[in-house]
Amino acid sequence: MIQNSYRLLVIDVDGTLVGKDGNISTDNKLALASIRNLGITISLSTGRAAQGCSRIIDELKLDGYHIFFDGALVSNLRQNREIYVEPLDKTVVKQAIEFASLNDIDIDFYSPTRYFIQRETWLATIHRDFFGVIPTMVDFTHLWQRERLVKGGMAVTSPREATKARDFHRQFNSRLKFSWVVSPSYPKVDFINLVSPKVSKGKALSALAARLGIPSSRVIAIGDGNNDISMLSSAGLGIAMGNAPDAVKQIADYVTLDVEDNGLANAIHRFLL
Repeated sequence: MIQNSYRLLVIDVDGTLVGKDGNISTDNKLALASIRNLGITISLSTGRAAQGCSRIIDELKLDGYHIFFDGALVSNLRQNREIYVEPLDKTVVKQAIEFASLNDIDIDFYSPTRYFIQRETWLATIHRDFFGVIPTMVDFTHLWQRERLVKGGMAVTSPREATKARDFHRQFNSRLKFSWVVSPSYPKVDFINLVSPKVSKGKALSALAARLGIPSSRVIAIGDGNNDISMLSSAGLGIAMGNAPDAVKQIADYVTLDVEDNGLANAIHRFLL
């Protein structure tokens, strides 16, 4: 029986649910199991690909809808059922591929169900080994015609790559939405998500809540990154992690503990248990 007014908990993954070791702590697991037993719906909201959340969804025994690709897709991974999707513009993808090729920039792309690379890179290895996302190696020349792509991705691990990323950003800033994400497991790496300018976690949350018939006033959202701001602002209660930047904390209704101190579990006990 639900003993509070909240019906839906939406949680970011990296830096919120999982910390430096990439695993879900025992305290977080127990807290999430407790609210699941109360009948509260739990949904992930992440910049990760859907495939990169399969292990987490299984581990937490979640069987509903989740927000993937920074809000470009809301789907039930197990049933392969979409309720919201905002793909990349095909012409922009074509131009991005051409620019990346001319300037020796490594870029990858995702459809709702597949991860595409042109060559083996450090980023592809991380996706395979850490996130469990198996890449498909293809020629990108006509990829924009063949596939419905929802996200592009880049990574910055050196000053040279940072310069190239800035050049790419200047070229496509008005045609793509950029979000720089840092994973606690790779604190010295900037992961750059590239989605449609129409995409946000806040819009995806609204689509999710509408599908579930839950008003925003009965939603709690928890996150740690700048890409979580729209989501926290759209929820009835927006909670920032202790490790979040100031911009996220300033718009939050409450700031919990750091991810390494089980800030998620702390927030759950304060507001849901």
